[in-house]
Amino acid sequence: MPSLALVGDIMLGRGVNAQLRRKAPDEFWGSTLPVLRAADAVIGNLECAVTRHTAQWARSRKVFHFRADPTSIDLLKAANVRCVSLANNHVLDHETEGLLETLHHLDAAGIAHAGAGREAAEAIAPAVLDVAGLRIALIAATDNQPDFAAGPERPGTCYFDIGHEPDALTRLKEVAARARQGGAGLVVLSLHWGPNMVSEPPAEFRSFAREALEFADLIHGHSAHVFQGVEQRGGRLVLYDTGDFLDDYAVDEWLRNDWSFVFLLDVTSEGRIQRLRMLPVVLEFARVDLAHGQQFREICDTMIKRTRIFGTPLEQTSEGLELRVS
Repeated sequence: MPSLALVGDIMLGRGVNAQLRRKAPDEFWGSTLPVLRAADAVIGNLECAVTRHTAQWARSRKVFHFRADPTSIDLLKAANVRCVSLANNHVLDHETEGLLETLHHLDAAGIAHAGAGREAAEAIAPAVLDVAGLRIALIAATDNQPDFAAGPERPGTCYFDIGHEPDALTRLKEVAARARQGGAGLVVLSLHWGPNMVSEPPAEFRSFAREALEFADLIHGHSAHVFQGVEQRGGRLVLYDTGDFLDDYAVDEWLRNDWSFVFLLDVTSEGRIQRLRMLPVVLEFARVDLAHGQQFREICDTMIKRTRIFGTPLEQTSEGLELRVS
């Protein structure tokens, strides 16, 4: 049975990038590494440009610019990351040249990507990967940073004003239909949506997600830097926000952006999701580890509370949390 691991934001720039000269790629992933390697594939959101181009985005005001050296690709490969979303507000932090170089390095490493491209058609096109006999299509979009949006002849991201742009669902549905026609058994919609440090999705995102489940099997949300609840509808799942996974960020002691999960999916060879397991993790500076003790319990309790509003039944296990999908 194919197994898939989903994680939130992977930021390889700044302090993480500085550690590349001191630490081996395996060390960044701590005790999560065996879990990630045991999955058939890992999917995450790459929250930076991978480039030697140092000039920063200057076409609009931007506070943070995240850039990782090309050697950072070794971190992704070490953790079995086979596919990344690039639809976010940092992939053009180092201008068009930075995006194009990021695409080049991912392609050279054999890491699939979606959500950004050399023009709009490429940005909205799905990444396709074969995982233990199952073909997976990942479509990625964002409602962050509208000036990063790709155009007919302009590199950029797959941008929609999610929840307010009338034809967003229609266009995404068309892409999903073509992916199904191409043999995809599982369609994942990866969305970098909403503001930072929000622990509950707004009503318009819930409505959007429920409509999107008509054509997607799984919604992989990220952007808030904190995890949000999980919703099950008709055998399909919404991970509203998968939080952070690797970074150098300051920690908010109330919202705990240093807490998250590895989201593990067991999927049939036909693409039906059978089980979701959530393994709690704790982020430190440029490192992530499985949670233990009091933090393990608090992270699980927080997810149970944030999921309660969706009526999704989560069972606590020795590993973390589990949902049998029906």
